[in-house]
Amino acid sequence: MIEVYNNLYVGSQFDYDSSVRFQSGWAIVHACKEPYHREALGYKTNGAPKDHPEYLIAKRGSRLILNLVDVDKVDYIAHSIIDEALTFIDTNLSDDLKVLVHCNQGMSRSAGIAMLFLAINGEFVNKSFDEALAAFKIIYPDCNLSRGMFDYVKINWTKYNRDIQQ
Repeated sequence: MIEVYNNLYVGSQFDYDSSVRFQSGWAIVHACKEPYHREALGYKTNGAPKDHPEYLIAKRGSRLILNLVDVDKVDYIAHSIIDEALTFIDTNLSDDLKVLVHCNQGMSRSAGIAMLFLAINGEFVNKSFDEALAAFKIIYPDCNLSRGMFDYVKINWTKYNRDIQQ
């Protein structure tokens, strides 16, 4: 678990379970379907029921639980999931909470979301995707975006980094 921005941490499921789970003063983005989304909704099938009101996003107290899997196809990453995660991070940091964004291994989904947050609010404003990715890998060496997350962040970089010079 590494702090990538003031009170914003990126890590793995192990980091959450071993360091943060029962601590007060934290807000959590579970950027992984397994096991948190499945547990929150209680489904036994392979995927969440598509007609469930929390099919993509569930909230439980200071936890945002995403139905987000590491995929190779960018089309399977919903904008609403990423947008909600970024808003949740911003809101909770503004409320003086520490925020952990984690996925299972702490390499792809959590790193991609944190990188986009830094495009909006941090040191990556006005940086190109390539510049930001290189800088983020220095801040967070475990960053290894899957093909789907890599494509999502790259394709949407200017959407989130509105101040970038075209």
